[in-house]
Amino acid sequence: MIKARDIHKTYGQLEILKGVNVDINEGEVVSIVGSSGAGKTTLLTILGTLDRPTSGTLNIGGIDVYSLNDSKLAAFRNKHIGFVFQFHHLLPEFTAIENICMPAFIAKTAKKEAEKKAEELLEYLGLSARKNHKPSELSGGEQQRVAVARALINSPKVVFADEPSGNLDSNSAKELHQLFFNLRKTYNQTFVIVTHNNELADMADRKLVMKDGNFLG
Repeated sequence: MIKARDIHKTYGQLEILKGVNVDINEGEVVSIVGSSGAGKTTLLTILGTLDRPTSGTLNIGGIDVYSLNDSKLAAFRNKHIGFVFQFHHLLPEFTAIENICMPAFIAKTAKKEAEKKAEELLEYLGLSARKNHKPSELSGGEQQRVAVARALINSPKVVFADEPSGNLDSNSAKELHQLFFNLRKTYNQTFVIVTHNNELADMADRKLVMKDGNFLG
């Protein structure tokens, strides 16, 4: 599903990524761990096509993504990639279901079809009763599940998560971690998760350790 080769990222004189190579299979859950400053989030933003590498190649689902121009890359990202961040970035003025539908509307999905898929995700995530609530009316765990539903609305091939349980209490974190594996089982999606949570990291099919801009081993 993901094939990255010789990924370098430099900011001025500072080299953050130093020739990263990684292969991730379809339906695989991979965790990336390492100390702060190791390059984990920088790598995630490049694998997720939010930023371009200084050099190197990235192939996702058979597509050489960095050969695409910016508008085609944005369309590819909207259709094939989902994101879950530590800070859920929900829009406060919109309800849960409206937040979930946003990526579908960007993809020009018909309102009725988008809302049907959002309803299915809300039911799957146990949030049907909260669909018309705004983020301020939801608990932290509920907000993060809405963010997960938003990431899934376009049925992406890959979901990238950056410290997804970093702001959750231990119980909500456990529920979120299990949710990722349930989703993989249901939809055969690929998950790449940057985390400091050892329990989540150890649940993954593979745990990759970053240090000084590259993987150990």
